[in-house]
Amino acid sequence: MFNSPDFLSAFNAVSIADAEAALKPCVDIPRWTSEIALARPFGTAAELLSFAELAAPGWTEAEIDGALAHHPRIGEQAAGSGSEAEMSRREQSGVETSAGVQAQLAAGNRAYEDRFGRVFLIRAAGRSAEEVLASLAARLENSVEEELDVIAAQLREIAILRLEGLLNQ
Repeated sequence: MFNSPDFLSAFNAVSIADAEAALKPCVDIPRWTSEIALARPFGTAAELLSFAELAAPGWTEAEIDGALAHHPRIGEQAAGSGSEAEMSRREQSGVETSAGVQAQLAAGNRAYEDRFGRVFLIRAAGRSAEEVLASLAARLENSVEEELDVIAAQLREIAILRLEGLLNQ
């Protein structure tokens, strides 16, 4: 979004609407993007990241579902050419794509969606396929309330990693 090599300076200088738009690919939760955009300027990247980690606590089920609408199933490639799709493809690039793993992920995704009625979300960056599958199996044992808390935590981890990526581009 910004042509500047210094994302933070550009982020601090743009309009509120442009700042929110820059954050939207990190996680599409308007309350989060708005709170961060309104808190500018940030003196350092660390200050921005720290604020973002704590911004808009207690994401609602509706906010979570809205954000999940943009996430592909684990093991599937994100469609589209936007920033969020590109980030998702990069994050899932480390998950093994052998036919056996793909079949396990597909079966796990179906079981998860049958149980919880939403896509399985996990911070895939830095995780092996075995770790993803183990987490998927464990999370199928959660209650709906427990799983909402886990999803919110995963969304926040993804958002912070994506924001770090923007700051380091």
